Amino acid sequence: MSMFINAEGGLTGAGYTAAVALILLLLICVFAVLKGHGEHGASAAKQLTFCSMCIALAAVTSMIKVFEFTYGGSVTLCSMLFAMLPAWFYGPSTGILCGLIYGLIQFLLGPYFLTVPQFLFDYIFAFMIMGVAGFFSRMKNGLLIGYLVAAFGRWLMATIAGLVWVALGSVIWEGWYPVPYSMVYNIIYIGAEVIITVIIISIPAVNSALKRIKREATA
Repeated sequence: MSMFINAEGGLTGAGYTAAVALILLLLICVFAVLKGHGEHGASAAKQLTFCSMCIALAAVTSMIKVFEFTYGGSVTLCSMLFAMLPAWFYGPSTGILCGLIYGLIQFLLGPYFLTVPQFLFDYIFAFMIMGVAGFFSRMKNGLLIGYLVAAFGRWLMATIAGLVWVALGSVIWEGWYPVPYSMVYNIIYIGAEVIITVIIISIPAVNSALKRIKREATA
């Protein structure tokens, strides 16, 4: 298909090299942005450390699948929560940049490139949207509200991605139209993970621990 994408939609050796280089470049950009912003009083080095840890945890937990659908989508071990934590810690701009990096890492873990819109909605917009949680970072119950809003954004991007897949010839349930099919299909696995995560972060000990980590991250 090209020097970066093979005929099956995966990455070639050159593609992996380019993707890793891009992620490293983005990490440098994130460090530069954080150094310039100095958000929440934390040093740029500390912010980069905590953001990197969150991205790594999100990537690892995304591979721990409670349930996986045949045509894509899975219920993971709270990977969306870890992906939105940088936004909750440091605000939307940091969250969006970290979401971009996480999306590219997801592409490296399971690359599939058919068209630019499919790539954007499956890997880029799908995780950059997690940064919206940062708008609620200073609110009471901001963790829960931010997570729910971010999860809604993730569902919206997944729904649009589903329509792209339908346009590319993906099979849908018999008797269903593309829009309601994509909405329902994606709400099943995203909604299931949201329910599990909300239950977990509603446990007082877990909620308190996350707040302590935020205080440490922003000190």
